[in-house]
Order: sequence, then structure tokens, then C-alpha cells
Amino acid sequence: MPTDENALADATPAAAGDATLRDQVIDALRTVYDPEIPVNIYELGLIYDIAIDESGAVAIEMTLTAPGCPVAGSMPGTVQEAVAAVPGVSKVDVELVWDPPWDQSRMSEAAQLELGMF
Repeated sequence: MPTDENALADATPAAAGDATLRDQVIDALRTVYDPEIPVNIYELGLIYDIAIDESGAVAIEMTLTAPGCPVAGSMPGTVQEAVAAVPGVSKVDVELVWDPPWDQSRMSEAAQLELGMF
């Protein structure tokens, strides 16, 4: 699944008027960092899907860099707290998935530049 903003927005149908809320949710996701990599989880490509319904309920499908990641138990809660703080969000569900597996190709160009991968 694509990880750049435009492709992700296109992958999930959005209700009219929810573009601003979507942008705010993405901004909130950008405040959450992988503890082992100095890049936020959105730019790392760990967010596979964001769905927002008309009531402001947000469903996020995400992964981690590896199944044995030490934050597997806490990261979904951290993501949930960050997104729940966005005005207009009524509920947040975070689902941790392992398929498809994450790999470095999912990172944004900005993340690759930050990590010196170009």
C-alpha cells in the first residue's frame, strides 16, 4: 500500500469536509516517533490506512518495522492517544498488522533523506 500523503488520501474514501480532519490526523501521526529510528511513524511508512467516518471516528491500520519490535505492545496506544487529541476526532481504533511486512521502500523521500539513504 502507498505511503505518500496523496496516495494514502486517494486510497481511503473521505467524506466531504474531512480533508482538514485528515490533515490534522496526519499531523498528529507525525508527532509519534519510532524509538529506534529518528523519524516519525508516518514518514517511515508504518501507517497503512487511515479511515475517517462522518462522526469523526478514525480507524488506523499500521505496522512496525519488525514483529519483534520492543514497542509492539505500547505503540498502538501511543498512536491512539496522539490521534484522539485532535479536535473533531470522536473515537480512534488502531489495528496493528504484519501483512504486508514493512520494508525500507515504504519510507517517504524525506525519511530516506533524513536517514542518509540517498
